[in-house]
Amino acid sequence: MKNYKDILLSPTSTIKEALHIIDKGAKRIAIVLDDDERVIGTLTDGDLRRGLLNGLTLDASIESIYFKEPTLANVNDSKELIIQKALRKQIYQIPIVDNNGKIVKIEELSNLLKTDAKDNRVILMAGGLGTRLRPLTQETPKPLLKVGNKPILETIIENFAKYGFLNITISVNYKAEMIKEYFGDGSTLGVHIEYIQESKRLGTAGALSLMKERPQKPFFVMNADLLTNVNFEHLLDFHQAEHSVATMCVREYDYQVPYGVIETEGSVITAIEEKPLHKFFVNAGIYTLSPQVFEYIPQNEFYDMPTLFEDIINNNLKTVSFPVHEYWLDIGRIEEFEQAQNEYSEFFNV
Repeated sequence: MKNYKDILLSPTSTIKEALHIIDKGAKRIAIVLDDDERVIGTLTDGDLRRGLLNGLTLDASIESIYFKEPTLANVNDSKELIIQKALRKQIYQIPIVDNNGKIVKIEELSNLLKTDAKDNRVILMAGGLGTRLRPLTQETPKPLLKVGNKPILETIIENFAKYGFLNITISVNYKAEMIKEYFGDGSTLGVHIEYIQESKRLGTAGALSLMKERPQKPFFVMNADLLTNVNFEHLLDFHQAEHSVATMCVREYDYQVPYGVIETEGSVITAIEEKPLHKFFVNAGIYTLSPQVFEYIPQNEFYDMPTLFEDIINNNLKTVSFPVHEYWLDIGRIEEFEQAQNEYSEFFNV
């Protein structure tokens, strides 16, 4: 994660210092930060040598030669978007920054273009009845409903696989045999699939108690009715960098009050705000959890994910939120299913 510490400069750094950093490091660039540690520029060996050719001395600052409009990617950008940015600008490395512009890591184009298999487990919750999607779910479990040219669950599995997460566990209940028959052991998708069989509703966290082998590394849990382009690799990096026990993906949700809101002190009106807009972060149904969460999950009892987070917080352990700015859609109702059909080709490979 912290693969950038040795290549950081300030605008007052000298050309000599910059040459030393670039020459001794494996990276082809140096990163220029302001006083608040925000990325304000990049510097290459070519920039330095052009400066020397233009008469600058080794003791001159890099202020006049570093590139002040760097190509950056956000920690929430999808892998595909980062690759597109790098290829479009013909750069081999691209700094990844958080929402405050502070550097998180450096992505290498060569690494982005290859996928290394990772042994972090992915657990997909596919046991729901899909009541709100009836009659579509009368004969077909919701995860097998086709959006675009394939079932929702297949798109989810493919998205994890492209980031190298190939160990999949699917928790099933309603019409479980249809799901097992369709996906089998996962070999046709290049993954390995195991199944958890729920005999009763256990909630998004309770089903984890049925796992034969508990994960030994941080793992993902995700609802099987979501379509998203979340960068799962960055989510895992974020979880580990924050030393979090439980990380919840969140979405910003806006609600506008359709009336003028009155503030009073006793009977006196002190202010009127016309149709105020309230913004909240809501649960996006995607989580990264560390193995110690199993200490709080009861055996074979209903236990949902918000309760797990509450228990972890009450035990003074760290939970964090990961804002999702990529495409995200919860397919819970007919209108959302229709929306997914209209948007699928825009955001996913068909």
